[in-house]
Amino acid sequence: MNEFHPPKRILLGPGPSDVDPRVLRALAAPLIGHLDPEFLKAMDDIQQLLRIVFETKNRLTIPISATGSAGMEAGFSNLIEQGDSVVVCVNGVFGERMSDIVKRCGGVLTRLETTWGTGFDMDQLRETLIQTHPKVLAVVHAETSTGVLTPPEKITEVLTDFPETLFLLDCVTSLGGHSVGVDQHCIDFAYSGTQKCLSCPPGLSPITVSERAVAQIRKRQTKVQSWYLDLTMVEKYWGSDRTYHHTAPVSMNYAIREALRLITEEGLPQRWDRHRLNHRALVAGIEAMGLGMLVKPEDRLWTLNAIKVPENVSDATVRSRLLSEFGIEIGGGLGPLKDKIWRVGLMGTSSQQNNVLLLLSALELILIQEGFHANRSAGVEAAAKIYTEA
Repeated sequence: MNEFHPPKRILLGPGPSDVDPRVLRALAAPLIGHLDPEFLKAMDDIQQLLRIVFETKNRLTIPISATGSAGMEAGFSNLIEQGDSVVVCVNGVFGERMSDIVKRCGGVLTRLETTWGTGFDMDQLRETLIQTHPKVLAVVHAETSTGVLTPPEKITEVLTDFPETLFLLDCVTSLGGHSVGVDQHCIDFAYSGTQKCLSCPPGLSPITVSERAVAQIRKRQTKVQSWYLDLTMVEKYWGSDRTYHHTAPVSMNYAIREALRLITEEGLPQRWDRHRLNHRALVAGIEAMGLGMLVKPEDRLWTLNAIKVPENVSDATVRSRLLSEFGIEIGGGLGPLKDKIWRVGLMGTSSQQNNVLLLLSALELILIQEGFHANRSAGVEAAAKIYTEA
């Protein structure tokens, strides 16, 4: 069997995103032990950098040694005990996944649902909270399956009337591309993944936990159902005790440290502005070509863009041709949106002008050849105008 040499791709799907060469070099650094004094120093650096990116002072701010879904499961497994009331806002795949985990944890689930691709009505949320008075309210900040952004400040405003309810936020597709504002918005448990706007390979799930959520975890009547994700033990490895819990993925921690350094060097406001600008340019180009977006402007993510597949055009054919002919990966729709949308990620290192213009040019060519009457060159010209005027 020969060595594996992966092809060079431009990653513009829902994740992973492209990785900076500095992060790849960090992955190749020599291994040391996960209790080595020098690695412990690196762990301190990672926590400090994560606090900056989450915009928090929370002591318990660490990367879980698993992907973003483990961060989700860690949140519910630690906060919920049998019979606890939980409200989950569902407008896509990841709200559905949250709901599944709540039931597996023994929580009493109430779903606040809306059509996939649309935002939530805050009056309906308030009424749901009045009826249930949940221990936890769970919201997906950036719904990867639809491209919808749910602003945490709107949730916080509603929660001012429910001071006992813990606020859990999924930031997998927003952290590093949108402001999360954990402390500003009184978020009690937030989790993310490394492979999206942080532009690090998949494999870690950054989390941050408020002190009042930590207090709730410590006064549980029953043990956390997951030994591996039990934060009462994991925090002792990342805290001053340095008590062994599991063998941390050393190289992945090298990688996230470097990825976070890149973010702080760029500056959070500048990074958010870059993601917003590239999103605006892509949308301008898409609409100029004669295509439409799934999500209303006020509800759109900058980092994940849901484009409607035009009638009489094959979703799979276009994506396959983009990959085989141009080396560009984009995503298709999930669930009720299967074959109906393309999901274009502009996250982290992948969120750059060259990628936007290349995708628009390639998409236009393919669509015309597939029989769609695209406005020739209009997409690139519209995007270029956004960049010129920025």
